Amino acid sequence: QVQVVESGGGLVQAGGSLRLSCTASGRTFSTYGMGWFRQAPGKEREFVGYCSWNGDTTYYADFVKDRFTISRDNAKNTVYLQMNSLKPEDTAVYYCARKRLGGNYYLSREYEYWGQGTQVTVSS
Repeated sequence: QVQVVESGGGLVQAGGSLRLSCTASGRTFSTYGMGWFRQAPGKEREFVGYCSWNGDTTYYADFVKDRFTISRDNAKNTVYLQMNSLKPEDTAVYYCARKRLGGNYYLSREYEYWGQGTQVTVSS
């Protein structure tokens, strides 16, 4: 069983930055792409970004392009989400997940192991 754990959330003022970390257990971490999703109160979970197995390919939702950056360190079994220029509408629980092989990166059903999430709150 793969365990995924996010950390790094918190309260930040609009315009500020946060870096989320996500660690996944298992010796096959470097085989799989990793994704970030978020869910705001009363809203559905939505795709934020994706990083391929080696970090060479990344995709982002339009609403975070040029503000968020995903990277990974396979030696540490960790993927990061650097969030800059945060806005109040970025407030949500952020989830990290390990993607299945194949499938579309922006669909949550293509991810099989999820963390518990970390709260990000951006004040205006």
